[in-house]
Amino acid sequence: MGGSGEERKINLTLNVWRQKDRKSPGRFETYRAPDISADMSFLEMLDVVNERLILDNKEPIAFDHDCREGICGQCGVVINGDAHGPRRGTTTCQLHMRSFRDGDVLTIEPWRAGAFPVIKDLMVDRSAFDRIIAAGGFVSVRTGNAPEANDIPVPKDDAERAMDAAACIGCGACVAACPNASAMLFVSAKVGHLNALPQGEPEKYRRAAAMIDQMDYEGFGSCTNHGECEAVCPKEIPMDFIAMLNRDYLRATLRQREKASSAGSAG
Repeated sequence: MGGSGEERKINLTLNVWRQKDRKSPGRFETYRAPDISADMSFLEMLDVVNERLILDNKEPIAFDHDCREGICGQCGVVINGDAHGPRRGTTTCQLHMRSFRDGDVLTIEPWRAGAFPVIKDLMVDRSAFDRIIAAGGFVSVRTGNAPEANDIPVPKDDAERAMDAAACIGCGACVAACPNASAMLFVSAKVGHLNALPQGEPEKYRRAAAMIDQMDYEGFGSCTNHGECEAVCPKEIPMDFIAMLNRDYLRATLRQREKASSAGSAG
């Protein structure tokens, strides 16, 4: 442990998933990680392990990362069965090694979901999220100069609800933790932050239907309210948004049926 003011070091054993590409079979490989500073982030620890592997002329571990500030949503691994690790409301890049004890054995895996195929080692292809956003995660407005911020009054409760949903960084932890590999928390956040605002109102129901349909097309599972998504979300987005999305999707379905019925009657 060391005395007061002395840097604490821990020794770890890592069982890391290694996979050459999405077509190759994967396997766990074991690495020793001695003398790891407790002040390092989890990704910095992986950097140190990779530096040692490179010095030994071995292939470094591939993992996703970018900003390392809990903003971009690029990082994310399953650590001992927990998406992003043991600390609530924390991304993998914000997780520090002080959360672990000397002698711990850590099993590190990529997100496990059919819609997130492994690219290499701990990296997965999350482009399915991009296609869901492209299906309806936007507001169709004329481009040009930015409007005056106060032109459209937004009730405080609506603004706060929209901001809560907009906190989603699209990391995919909700999918990795869900027994069904559902993306409903992600989709509900992306739909919810637009549908809560006046600017998103005109396309509200089309948006809900289009994004859920794309989610189903991508192969994500259905939501059965296990609550694992909310438990691992690094931005602690509540499942209330899923209920809101279900409501909007039901109304969208009813509207589509009414239009089809009206068209049939007119014919």
